[in-house]
Amino acid sequence: MQELDLPQGFNFTEVFSTPAGAVYQSDAERCWYIDFGGKLARFDYRNLLKLKKAVYQIDIEHLLLTTDKTPDLEIIFICACDHCYVLSLIQIINLKDLLQGTFAMLELNHIIFDRLHRIVA
Repeated sequence: MQELDLPQGFNFTEVFSTPAGAVYQSDAERCWYIDFGGKLARFDYRNLLKLKKAVYQIDIEHLLLTTDKTPDLEIIFICACDHCYVLSLIQIINLKDLLQGTFAMLELNHIIFDRLHRIVA
C-alpha cells in the first residue's frame, strides 16, 4: 500500500488499484474513497458493501448474450449514498475487478493483523 497525500491535507492509503481506478482508505475520516470513472467518491464501510453487492448482482453474461436492442448500460444507485454510477459493460467489469481486489486486500490485512496479534499475545 502506498501513501497518497492530497493538497487539502488529507492522508489516504491506497488499498488496491487497477488501470481503471483505485480505492483509498482514510483512517482519520474512517471511510474509503473510490477513484473510478473520473470521479472520487466517498463511502463508509456499509455503503462500500452495498456497492459491492449491487455490482455483483449484475448478470454480465446475460447482458453480453442478449439480442434485444437495449443499451448496454447499468445505473448503480446506492440508497443513503450521494453517488450514482452509469456504467457500460466494460466499466462494470472494471469496477467489479476493482472491488474484488479491494475486498481481497482488506481480508488479507485482517488475517495478517490477527496472526501478528496471536504471536505477540
